[in-house]
Amino acid sequence: MIAIDTEKENKEIAQQYKELLRISYQTLSTADKKLIRTAFDTAVDAHKNQRRKTGEAYIFHPIAVAKIVAEQIGLDATSIAAALLHDVVEDTDYTLEDLERLVGSTVARIVHGLTKISHLKKDKDVSLQAENFRKMLLTLHDDVRVIIIKIADRLHNMTTLDGLAEYKQVKIASETLYIYAPLAHRIGLYNVKTTLEDLGFKYTEPEQYERIKSNIEEDKAFQDAYIESFTTLVHDALDKELSKYEIKGRSKSIFSIHKKMLKQNVPFEQIFDKFAIRIIYDATPAEEKFIAWKIYSILTDHFVPNPTRLRDWITAPKSTGYEALHITVMGPEQKWVEVQIRSERMHEIAERGYAAHYKYKQGEQKEIGIETWLDRLQEVLESNNTDAVDFVQDFKLNLYSKEIFVFTPAGELKSLPKGATALDFAFHVHTEVGIKTRGARVNNKLVPLSYQLKSGDHVDIITSESVKPTANWIDFVITSRARSKIKSSLNEEKKRIAAEGKESLRRKLKHLKVTMDDKCLRYMVRYFKVNATQDLFYKVGVGTLTNKDIKTFAGDYTNTILTFFKKRIRNFQKRTGQVKDAKYLPNYDKLVFGKEKETLAYSLAACCNPIPGDPVFGFVSVGDGIKVHQKECPNAIALNANYAYRIIDARWVDSSAQDYSAKLILTGIDNLGLVNEVTQLISNTMHVNISKISFEAEGGVFEGRISVRVKNKSILEKLVIHLKKLHGIEKVVRD
Repeated sequence: MIAIDTEKENKEIAQQYKELLRISYQTLSTADKKLIRTAFDTAVDAHKNQRRKTGEAYIFHPIAVAKIVAEQIGLDATSIAAALLHDVVEDTDYTLEDLERLVGSTVARIVHGLTKISHLKKDKDVSLQAENFRKMLLTLHDDVRVIIIKIADRLHNMTTLDGLAEYKQVKIASETLYIYAPLAHRIGLYNVKTTLEDLGFKYTEPEQYERIKSNIEEDKAFQDAYIESFTTLVHDALDKELSKYEIKGRSKSIFSIHKKMLKQNVPFEQIFDKFAIRIIYDATPAEEKFIAWKIYSILTDHFVPNPTRLRDWITAPKSTGYEALHITVMGPEQKWVEVQIRSERMHEIAERGYAAHYKYKQGEQKEIGIETWLDRLQEVLESNNTDAVDFVQDFKLNLYSKEIFVFTPAGELKSLPKGATALDFAFHVHTEVGIKTRGARVNNKLVPLSYQLKSGDHVDIITSESVKPTANWIDFVITSRARSKIKSSLNEEKKRIAAEGKESLRRKLKHLKVTMDDKCLRYMVRYFKVNATQDLFYKVGVGTLTNKDIKTFAGDYTNTILTFFKKRIRNFQKRTGQVKDAKYLPNYDKLVFGKEKETLAYSLAACCNPIPGDPVFGFVSVGDGIKVHQKECPNAIALNANYAYRIIDARWVDSSAQDYSAKLILTGIDNLGLVNEVTQLISNTMHVNISKISFEAEGGVFEGRISVRVKNKSILEKLVIHLKKLHGIEKVVRD
């Protein structure tokens, strides 16, 4: 057993406390220092008998987290105190009431939020972990400091992973890459995000990490010399115009170089933008924009710019609050160099995000991006009723997304993730606008709802009270807000159809002398192999369960002796393989992939053995084609964290409840208003949607081609009968 020098350890703890006060980004008042001292003394007392697996006194961990909060993130005394106490309630005899008495209600509330997260993380099941992330994110809006301290806690834990077993290292690192690094990015903690990514990459792909790290170290001498030669030229140009500025060279992170290598499919040697130059200048708020463009003008007088790589985040800051002017110019030896132009204020916000915003926020200054984002986040979190793994995956996609800027008809600038569509924009404006979207105009031209927007587009949404979201809208959007609202609306529509189906079923059974009571419904659920009565009513509502099906059921149900023997015979036939009655197959009998819902060759992963109906995803393996995993698979987080580019959406579908495409050809005599009558008839026919329509007329005779989506053949047959009754239509046939 290692002997512990208590006196030396106590001196080190006291030294760490002094350093904590010294490095604080915020100016600490006497009251602030008193609060931090009380929190420090409480934490030392609470953890006095605890040690980490390395033998080190446990108190060094909360002190390290508090130092990250104080210096790297730059939060206030309340946050520093909460960081010091973040494990006290969970791991010691101190209660929340004790903390409230000692350090006040605000610190106690933040510690309570951190304690809830710590309890949740102990669940190992992936779907529970996803649900825990959702609950964790809900605390974000209550007090964003809860999540920021949690990120600081994760950052320190990532620096002390070496003592853990390899599988634990991979799990924690994958989780970090999967949710904590994107969250740090979204809150504007870019330095913390970069460190989390590099540490996560170090443990999930150690060989690749070491390879790139070694290459960077070998390249460093050349890189430093190049930065020196470039900055000398820049100094010569700027010294004549600016009195106070500094130039810094910055290497790109190991993880970002790794992502570039994957994206461009090239080795390390062929990645050219491995570093960036920052010009940080002193300016008053009124001068910032003018001086930034002045520096831009000076640089482009001396170096050839790449016009496609100009990024103006001063005129339109990112939704995280990030502001800067990024340009790429041709430097010495004909190499492209990225230059980031920032004022000192912009630089602090880029380094510390949330904390720096509040340092500079004054008077009636417009709200910062993080606040707007938190409001939208809260709405999505509270209204979201989808599978937790789906939710976290959707949410993660929106954390890292690059941004575009588009204009409303009134000229208001809106920021959306890159890849967002016209339908995403509609839901971004307002939920009611999105739900009632009938079409969109971009730059005064009609475009499909799936049209991907570009920066600078002017977008005008056309709405209609009669429009309702359809299932294919899910494939038209990328934002979690839009997906959540569409799914919610579809669920409401399904409930409405089920309510109609329930009444229809009651009438049909009554006609067949069967009372629709609980016993009858339980029997029907088993008979038709559905999950619940709601699904049963829905199938009746859309016509999947026909009058013939219900009549057959009624015959069986009213003759219990016959039903008993039929069931015995059917079970015997199923056991002996003599019959494969589709009625008794599982609901989910078909697997489809991607937005296009394609049917592809696949095999089921042995690690989780998914069965029809399980939430699943496809993983494109090397050599074995598509492997299908459960979303609850223990490998899900690791696969998503490390190989997101090889993940494809997959879902089991009930082929009996699917929409099907059908093409109809109409011929007849061309009458005025006939096209309008046809479209109105189709729109008024239950559960029929037009996907494509065209009419051509010549010499008083017309031919029309219509593509529709229907639930089943009987609905299509009814539609054809109704179309034939219209005046002027001679013939309706399927193509």
